[in-house]
Amino acid sequence: MENADAEEVAKFDRLAERWWDPNGDFKPLHDINGPRIDYIRERCAVAERRALDVGCGGGLAAEALANLGATVVGIDAAEAALAVAERHAGAAGLSEITYLNATAEDYLATEPGTFDLIACLEMLEHVPDPAATVRTLGQLAAPGADVFLATINRTPKAFALAIVGAEYLLNVLPKGTHRYEKLLRPAELARACRLAGLDVQDIAGVAYNPFTRRCTVTSDVSVNYMIHARRPAAGFD
Repeated sequence: MENADAEEVAKFDRLAERWWDPNGDFKPLHDINGPRIDYIRERCAVAERRALDVGCGGGLAAEALANLGATVVGIDAAEAALAVAERHAGAAGLSEITYLNATAEDYLATEPGTFDLIACLEMLEHVPDPAATVRTLGQLAAPGADVFLATINRTPKAFALAIVGAEYLLNVLPKGTHRYEKLLRPAELARACRLAGLDVQDIAGVAYNPFTRRCTVTSDVSVNYMIHARRPAAGFD
């Protein structure tokens, strides 16, 4: 399995049964999922598009996209998380979602250039080579496709809030969820997008208050942020 950290995969597999508990270990993901999906649907059409959710975990974003009318493929290296995702989608009657145990690199061999909406949310900071993943996303994207990436900035503020505060003081995320050296600055991720043949359309911050559980999309990218990129309609040069 290419470009996957076995330790990271095992970590999320151990937490798999807690994915859909809105007050459990993945509470922040539940809180930020709505505003992130709103950002996606405000910037591109979702209904009747073929969407790929890379690093889908338990299926929070995949189900939200399916509920907006997309046909979704969710891929993840964590088998236990996928089992939870499949079970939850089945209970919700969401036949528009297909889940597969694969990395983006694994999947490229069978589905190059076929997706017109790709989401890779809170996953790039967990892989050995995030630039390689972005390059693969560019190859999976159809001409004119929209690609959305969400991750955490590598700044002292992000270290204080997203790691020390969230994991060790407030316990809103399991300890060890993130490693500071694996976080990505927006300029680094934007460069990876350009090298992958994707045009960066927008960079937006995501502000989260763990006390009120309120999440908003802002211009402040110092902690969490999203990038909207697009594959040119004419394809690669």
